[in-house]
Amino acid sequence: MNILIIGGAGYIGAHVAREFMDAGHKVTAYDNLSSGLEQNIFDGEDFIEGDTMDFIGLIDVMRRGFDAIVYLAAFKSAGESMLRPEKYAVNNIGGAIHVLNAAAESGIKYFIFSSSAAVYGDPQYLPIDEKHPLNPSNFYGFTKLEVERLLEWYDKLKGLRYAALRYFNAAGYDLNQRVTGLERNPANLLPIIMETACGTRKEVIVFGGDYDTPDGSGVRDYIHVTDLARGHTAALEALAKTGTSLVVNLGGGNGISVLEMISAAKRITGRDIPYRITDRRPGDPAKLTASSEKARGLLGWKALYSGLDTLISSSWKVYSK
Repeated sequence: MNILIIGGAGYIGAHVAREFMDAGHKVTAYDNLSSGLEQNIFDGEDFIEGDTMDFIGLIDVMRRGFDAIVYLAAFKSAGESMLRPEKYAVNNIGGAIHVLNAAAESGIKYFIFSSSAAVYGDPQYLPIDEKHPLNPSNFYGFTKLEVERLLEWYDKLKGLRYAALRYFNAAGYDLNQRVTGLERNPANLLPIIMETACGTRKEVIVFGGDYDTPDGSGVRDYIHVTDLARGHTAALEALAKTGTSLVVNLGGGNGISVLEMISAAKRITGRDIPYRITDRRPGDPAKLTASSEKARGLLGWKALYSGLDTLISSSWKVYSK
């Protein structure tokens, strides 16, 4: 198939592009390079610099004959979304509306959306499955849920078949080191640990050390970004085969604490990684883990590379250079 990846020059976008190219698809990345990097574009992959707020530009691009869109372009800092909701509303919801309207007008068949576990909010039970109540506790999660709701209507009214993939915490790097672009101003734990190990960051800030967890630090579900990318190819195959839209979690299935991640990184990198425990962040649950059984059943997918050591070692091979 001919696939347009919006946000294709970003960290996740590059890994998704690589997976689709390895599967024999033709890939074009569309990115405004606000956080993406041109070095994340592969030989044989087309690149178009553009913005989701440019509706005319989107129409022009989509009329070039794409079968599917992968939509990855969104601001993703939960904390910032609570301080600047207007920024997230315009980009994450407004941009998605432009993309959806352009896709519908251009006759695109399939739409893969990078949703988030943030749509669930505070966990009422663990592991979280797709039947869990949807009650976002931050504005970022709200924007993701609103786009999911838009997709339901575009499916009914426009025949746009979609897969909403609810990501847990993406981490790690391509095991063959084909993706080498480092995230700009990362807000996620593992790249912050890597920057600290490299000496470009003074310390890791640990938000909360008194949770009801084995070591007092928060526990999260981490999925290797290659496993995440594999979920996208599996989702497109399922859409093409069944013609039925779907919503699934993509998680590693194992809870890893902040302090456990830091300790393992010290062991693997051989570097000192200073950290400082501060107050909890409002709205952060003690523990958050995923059930990906639905993805296993619908897509034949399971996490293969999401073990703690693989997450860290694959990252260190890139950061240490």
